[in-house]
Amino acid sequence: MPPAWSAGKRRDYLPKSELGALIDVLQKEGYTIVGPTVVDGVVSLRPVRSLEDLARGLQDEQGPGTYRTREADPDLYFQHVVGPDGPKRYLFPPTQTLFGLHVEGRRFVVDAGPPEPPKLAFLGVRPCELAAMAVQDRVFGASDPRTFRCESNPYYSQVREAALVIAVNCTRPGGNCFCASMGTGPVASEGFDLAMTELRAGFVVEVGSPRGAELVRKLKVREPTAAELELAELRRAQAAAGMGKKLDTSGLPELLEAAVEHPHWDDVGKRCLGCGNCTMVCPTCSCGSILDSTDLPARTATRTRQWESCFTHQFTYTTSGPVRTTIRARYRHWLRHKLSTWLAQYGTMGCVGCGRCVTWCPVGIDLTQEVAAIRGEAAAKHHDAGHPAGRTAGTARLDGGRLAGSGNFPGAKGVRA
Repeated sequence: MPPAWSAGKRRDYLPKSELGALIDVLQKEGYTIVGPTVVDGVVSLRPVRSLEDLARGLQDEQGPGTYRTREADPDLYFQHVVGPDGPKRYLFPPTQTLFGLHVEGRRFVVDAGPPEPPKLAFLGVRPCELAAMAVQDRVFGASDPRTFRCESNPYYSQVREAALVIAVNCTRPGGNCFCASMGTGPVASEGFDLAMTELRAGFVVEVGSPRGAELVRKLKVREPTAAELELAELRRAQAAAGMGKKLDTSGLPELLEAAVEHPHWDDVGKRCLGCGNCTMVCPTCSCGSILDSTDLPARTATRTRQWESCFTHQFTYTTSGPVRTTIRARYRHWLRHKLSTWLAQYGTMGCVGCGRCVTWCPVGIDLTQEVAAIRGEAAAKHHDAGHPAGRTAGTARLDGGRLAGSGNFPGAKGVRA
């Protein structure tokens, strides 16, 4: 069951006819509105200037390695779930110029730094994306005392602090969604200014911040009826019960810690292309590379940061070569980081159950199925071999071939790459 209505939070009813007024108010207050639109047949977060820009009357159908949209109820604006991108694209841009400079005489002169942080209003953000934003707050947040100084990102913090977040609770989960398993949805519980549950004629709106309350005062809202609250609660409950996928998270970090040399990684390594799609669409992945480019005739130089993927060969390259030399090792690192070692590193899992990595994998590798296979095989070996509880036949060993000292996560020393 989804969480009940948050105690102490104000609830209002916004008629559909007032949704355009909401957009107008945000624009008058200087916000650039980012919401779900249709780009090349895919629902993506892009600037929204009017109601006509929203992906109204559209549903998406998602499965392992598949995505398509189809026409649906024309009266509903948010029948779809998440597309390939989310708020991360605007908070932590895929490519960003850090600074540019030119040479004057015998000195360097800085021409430009990062762009001015925009004032964004995210409309239609899903609960799993709120959870992902909270994860990246922990990674990049300059004001978070737990964030290492070398990780803090002032641009991210400035954009995040200025952003207004209007979430939409999911009433129709997608075929690859498993946010209920991760405790991140389908209902927003925190991290929003407003959270809306869509009904046919309007939205039940929950206020989550003073900025949200101030925004609601500028709209023509009314108190929701008991029937409207009951219907919204019913749709929330149906979404929680109708997840496309499930992931058993009980003892998951311990399971993956003990399965470093599990033979199933070989099977995944044969199917995985190492393309990095999963990391590009993941809302919590936060790795980047710094690139310097120079123009000698013009006597200029530019430093740029761009997203990086742990699936690339050069990601762990050192003077002696890459640490993880095989796709098997790179997939294992990615999955274990999301579901195990991220917990030790940041105090939370790095997966929010959005299912993007399943949808946008060209060969349809399903994280939930891979974990289930490891869990099932480990349980069977426990039973057959009489292993004591808490251990598995996939325990890391030191004789599994080439040794690689990947010391950035516990228990990884001496594992086969």
